[in-house]
Amino acid sequence: EVQLVESGGDSVQPGGSLRLSCTTSGFKFDDYTIGWFRQAPGKERQGISCLSNSDGTTYYEESVKGRFTMSSDNVKNTAYLHMNNLTVEDTAIYTCAATPVGCYYPSDYVISLYSSWGQGTQVTVAS
Repeated sequence: EVQLVESGGDSVQPGGSLRLSCTTSGFKFDDYTIGWFRQAPGKERQGISCLSNSDGTTYYEESVKGRFTMSSDNVKNTAYLHMNNLTVEDTAIYTCAATPVGCYYPSDYVISLYSSWGQGTQVTVAS
């Protein structure tokens, strides 16, 4: 059974940092791309980052570029989203997903190729 479980969400002050984890099982982690998505209240889901474990390709949405970084631990089958200099606009539910396709700009078509999703973890940034 394929599973993705997010953890690490929390409430932090602006300027703070968090590391989200996406622990996976049930598929060959090394061959998959892990993507991070977020949905803020009243807004549509947004693809913010992905990392291909097979070739190392990454993508970062413009608003998080330079502040967020993805990494993977292929022994633990876990992907991470390192978030620095958080702002109130980063408040959202963060969800990870897996696809056997490479890491590409998250168009609606590419998002449809993510076959497995986690349940999400809440990140709240407030002073």
